[in-house]
Amino acid sequence: MRTLLQTLLLRTLLPALLLPSLILAPAAPAAAGETCRIHYHRPDGEYAGWGLHVWEHTTESVTWTAPLAATGRDDYGIYWDVGLADGGERIGFIVHRGEEKDPGPDQFLEVERHGLEVWTVSGSAELHSAPPDVSRLGLGDLTRSRAFWVDARTVAWDVFVPSGGTVRLHASADGSLKLERDGVSGGRSFPLQPARGGLTEEARAKFPHLASLRTFRLPDDAVAAAPELLRGQLAVSLADSDGQLQDATGLQIPGVLDDLFAWDGPLGVTWDDGVPSLRVWAPTARAVRLLLFPEPDGAPRTLPMTADHGVWTARGRADWKNAAYLYEVELWVPSTGRVETNRVTDPYSRGLTRNSLRSVIVDPDDPATQPEGWDSLAKPALDAPEDIVLYELHVRDFSAADPEVPADLRGTFRAFGVESHGTRHLRALAEAGLTHVHLLPAFDIATVNEDRGTWMAPPEAEMASLPADSPRQQMHIDKIRGMDGFNWGYDPFH
Repeated sequence: MRTLLQTLLLRTLLPALLLPSLILAPAAPAAAGETCRIHYHRPDGEYAGWGLHVWEHTTESVTWTAPLAATGRDDYGIYWDVGLADGGERIGFIVHRGEEKDPGPDQFLEVERHGLEVWTVSGSAELHSAPPDVSRLGLGDLTRSRAFWVDARTVAWDVFVPSGGTVRLHASADGSLKLERDGVSGGRSFPLQPARGGLTEEARAKFPHLASLRTFRLPDDAVAAAPELLRGQLAVSLADSDGQLQDATGLQIPGVLDDLFAWDGPLGVTWDDGVPSLRVWAPTARAVRLLLFPEPDGAPRTLPMTADHGVWTARGRADWKNAAYLYEVELWVPSTGRVETNRVTDPYSRGLTRNSLRSVIVDPDDPATQPEGWDSLAKPALDAPEDIVLYELHVRDFSAADPEVPADLRGTFRAFGVESHGTRHLRALAEAGLTHVHLLPAFDIATVNEDRGTWMAPPEAEMASLPADSPRQQMHIDKIRGMDGFNWGYDPFH
């Protein structure tokens, strides 16, 4: 990092000497705490209009329409000095010009990983902790996936292959692929051959939008290694007849995952004679471990899981019933460019703790989990769907303010089972011709705090006293929006 004097000189002298068309940030006193520097390089050297949007652990205050102007320019490009909040660990940022983002995804300077200074390159999401040699930066972009691994033997890519050109598949278990001027370095590579006739008829039917792309065949050793390769970083590259790199990109893999790992067996928790088994489909995971919480506030037990056909399984014991659990998943994450270890809930959860922090091993066939009459419930016949008269009803709002509902049941599904203003209202509607009620949200959603003790309520007495055309009712609602427990449920979590 430069000294404060050097920074001030750069801020005051460079606009006049180097960038007559680029408006730089005015000199400002050093912010409390440390300062991070974010460099930005464009091969075309055109920096006018490009600014920096920042958030998270920063002392800067910006809006999307008024980004940070560049602090200065050096031989690499332009850069921004960004105040780091005391104790801050990372700063989120986007380089943009109006609505145009470069490269697009949110990026994060992480102090522990990068230090206080990073270098970025236009079109690439990779962050460098030291200045990269821009003269060696290759064509293409490994952070974007413009090619498709369609099935075990086929890759599709919208690319022109010159006479004598070669295409290769690259794979790295630890994410070490690098794009350089003379090609893709790191990991393993396999030669791909042009495929006569393009995609198979089956692939064309499944992926009609890829039918016009050039297709390439994988060699036998790459096909045999595919399950292993899919657990790491992947890319394809094109070189001309002289071996000079022409293009490179990442791979989209849903097609090959379906081809190799399609699964129609059970997932989540299943029961066999009172003993649970847990299964999760994770074919790209390097490892999956079960974290079992025998006690709600205790430390978890870490148990291994075995993989077969992309499905990871743990065979349990009868005393696991009603225990909480998580999966600890180790996998390559394209968005971060590294191998991560994440603790996650079960996407096939049948039960969850408050706020979905952990999954729960529940047995839906256990009478203790079933409402009264569950086994004998008979769904009424529906002869003519067009005769439905539908009433859309929010689960929470049905009973949240109903004084006839016990306080611990208000806002819950169980409120539908007690005599109340709401149930009498529904019966009256049914007598008037209502035939069906649509409940929502009827699944686990992400953005409501399920601790009802934290919910806030508007001043109902004051609101009732206001004129009907007063804007103050909406003002009171806006103050607690996001803290009142209300949500239409358009953000499903499980």
